[in-house]
Amino acid sequence: MSLPNLTIPIELPIDIPLLLHPAVVHFVVAIPIIVILLEFINLFFRKRALSVFSLFLILIAVVAIAGAYFTGVTDGKEAFSALSTAGQAELKEHKALGIYIVYGSLVLLVLKLLFMLFSGFIARLFFIFILIGFSAVILKQGYDGGELVYKYGANNKAIEDIKSDKDDLKDELDELKEKLDELKKSKTEDKSVETKTEEEVKAKEKKEEDSSTSTTEESNSKTETNTTETNTTN
Repeated sequence: MSLPNLTIPIELPIDIPLLLHPAVVHFVVAIPIIVILLEFINLFFRKRALSVFSLFLILIAVVAIAGAYFTGVTDGKEAFSALSTAGQAELKEHKALGIYIVYGSLVLLVLKLLFMLFSGFIARLFFIFILIGFSAVILKQGYDGGELVYKYGANNKAIEDIKSDKDDLKDELDELKEKLDELKKSKTEDKSVETKTEEEVKAKEKKEEDSSTSTTEESNSKTETNTTETNTTN
């Protein structure tokens, strides 16, 4: 089941270098887990300093998630054309879920501010469950990103090199086929010329043979005429 399409109507005014996405994603995965641990510990200690530090980490997570989205868009554009049809579909789903995570992080930040107003155990526990659910979605997103790299070869230099070598070999094969066709064509033309030459030689030989035969017949005719005239004279 595909998610409804959402967009982020923001474009950064700077160019993002390639392959920053994997580095940023590590922070996106790790920070919510740290926040879960802090919130769980704070269930029992109820220290405002821990709660404020948790809020600070969630704010950093929001920034990291936004960074993961924009670096992912950059890497995705670079990898898209080299992916198979299935890989391209997977990348589109990965981007769609990434957009939901960006908006979800903002919702999480707002919820943290609201829950800081309540000191009850149940409210804090409920927020921890929300954090666990959010972290689970992030882990799934990380797993899907791993599949894009290891299964479909997104931004994998070794696989891209293999594909490039394959394209080069295909081009070389096409060139060899063209040369083979030219050689076959040239051989056919040479054979045609050779056949034509043989026919001309045979025609010439036949002509010479006919001419020789005609000369012999004329000579024989003259000999017979001379013999007849001699006999008549006698």
